[in-house]
Amino acid sequence: MKDLLKILEKKKITLPDDIFALLNNCKNISVFDSVEQLASAAVGGENNKTFEVKYDIPGKGEYIEAIIHRVTNGISANYIEPYMRRRDPGTMSIADALPSDKKRFKEEFGYEFQLLKSETLNWLRKQDLAVFFYFAGREKIGVGGMAIAPANAGFFAMGLAMLQSITPVVNLPEDFAIDSVIYVAPTFRHTHFKGRQVVVHNRSENRHEIYAYNLYPGPSAKKGLYGVLLTKGEKEGWITAHCSTVQVVSPYDNLTTFMHEGASGGGKSEMLQHIVREQDGQVLIGQNIVTGEKRLINLPLFCLFNPVTDDMALCHPSIQSDSGKLTVLDAENAWFIRVDSINEYGDDPFLEKITINPKKPLLFLNIKSKPECTALIWDHIEDEPGKRCPNPRVILPRDVVPGVISKPITVDVRSFGVRTPPCSKVSPSYGIIGLFHILPPSLAWLWRLVSPRGHANPSIVGGGGMESEGVGSYWPFATGKRATHANIILEQIIQTPRMRYILVPNQHIGVWKVGFKPQLLMREYLTRRGNAKLRSDQYQEARCPLLGYELNYLTIEGAKIPSRFLQVHRQSEVGNEGYDAGARVLYDFFKNELQNYLTPELSVTGRMIIEACMSGATAEDYNSIIPMHYQYSFLTMDDYELSNNNTWY
Repeated sequence: MKDLLKILEKKKITLPDDIFALLNNCKNISVFDSVEQLASAAVGGENNKTFEVKYDIPGKGEYIEAIIHRVTNGISANYIEPYMRRRDPGTMSIADALPSDKKRFKEEFGYEFQLLKSETLNWLRKQDLAVFFYFAGREKIGVGGMAIAPANAGFFAMGLAMLQSITPVVNLPEDFAIDSVIYVAPTFRHTHFKGRQVVVHNRSENRHEIYAYNLYPGPSAKKGLYGVLLTKGEKEGWITAHCSTVQVVSPYDNLTTFMHEGASGGGKSEMLQHIVREQDGQVLIGQNIVTGEKRLINLPLFCLFNPVTDDMALCHPSIQSDSGKLTVLDAENAWFIRVDSINEYGDDPFLEKITINPKKPLLFLNIKSKPECTALIWDHIEDEPGKRCPNPRVILPRDVVPGVISKPITVDVRSFGVRTPPCSKVSPSYGIIGLFHILPPSLAWLWRLVSPRGHANPSIVGGGGMESEGVGSYWPFATGKRATHANIILEQIIQTPRMRYILVPNQHIGVWKVGFKPQLLMREYLTRRGNAKLRSDQYQEARCPLLGYELNYLTIEGAKIPSRFLQVHRQSEVGNEGYDAGARVLYDFFKNELQNYLTPELSVTGRMIIEACMSGATAEDYNSIIPMHYQYSFLTMDDYELSNNNTWY
């Protein structure tokens, strides 16, 4: 403690009083400066190969939370409870009195958080503690902070240090501000919250505290600090978008950058994956779940791509240009990648290669392992015999990813992904979205307000039906006011008129099982076209106006996509009857969710768009509110000179 204080004093960094008192009076403190040090701590020391993360729980006795293995490619952690292997979407509670639309701690639990805070700090004082400093986001844009966790929860600390960029004490800049802090107290899940994952946010004017009462990194180390960035942006008028971003290079050397948004399970990580060919070299579009028919196409060459972001993108004013497009920068130091779609060797050779023999230790969650084995991302643990865990993960440092782009990059296409169930006349649903749709900007904004969590979500507990993830699809992680974020996103859309907006499904198109192929084929097609104009007969207003414009035909490298994948009502198993019933489900969902935004804080333009939706607006009605400027025109030489990536189509 004395050595830490001496370094901090030299750098003019002052510990907050409550943190100083905690560290000065705890049983023992270990300060960590690297992920490698935390990887060793995760298994209880350099000479250990396996470790049990366990605690004495009053009334339960000794309770094992997770079993940790040192593997050849990093650290593998497996939770004992299937419930702890996915994020509970209802974890957040707000302890302070600052503006918020979220449930307050006292309202939910019946007492003041200050009582629990005192208990938490008292419990931590009795522990051996692991402490380190981090920077969430990017320096000068993001938020500095400090993590305080039980030393035996080293795997959790390792994950946090990877995601949010651990900073050695000696490398902290002078006057480093501890604007955020994460306290980790896993026993409280059992003693206070009936086994639930709970994360409490306690904001003040100069600090954002997170109390993580569980050891799954998703709601705290990952999404908790996402909430800290959103709180900062809410104060300053910018957002951290919930998206993946990828720069794609066509076989003809076109460059197109995609920003793919959506709720958990909406295909963000998958946007950074390669298309896998069938054994005969063809590409499977989908399989009819009624007849068993498969539809395949031939694509001689695929596009190449350079990853930019996996889940969180800073849209800070300091990196924007006057190009009329949005510029983004990765907000993370590592990516929390779900690998449920990788079920056997060869499903994703790119990711398999970099995870089997990485340059740095990785953290695997919900992956089968033994001490000193190699953790394989297709070998998922089972929640019960014969039932694979739907949320296997690997935390991958972004600097080990080949071709990764670390500088700000300008976006050409903003797509939005939706998990869709099967749809038919017999069982209609909202699975009526074609391969992809073109959205007017105002309609694109509405999709970001309702953000359907969608069908069979593998990332969260529950995840069955169509529920809203809320504004920006990041609302579960935000602490403030819903309408404030809606206004910021709408203003962002208005200020970037040269963006094009796409809606894309995954899992099903009508009765066809398609997985994530729609967004991958959309990526291939739009990259080949660049900013070229679509023919006037290629698209028309969709039968359901909430879907904007649908395609009449689509050809990729001479391979025609059947119209049943573009217009779902053309499928004989769906027809107009099934489609229209599904459209009513979609409309009811939109009308119900959009009511939440009709508050005095909402902008005039935002209210106009929502009221248009409530009265059954057409795609052209939406387009008249915020026109699709430049959406499908050729770039001029002036546009070329403004473009950040200096590409000419």
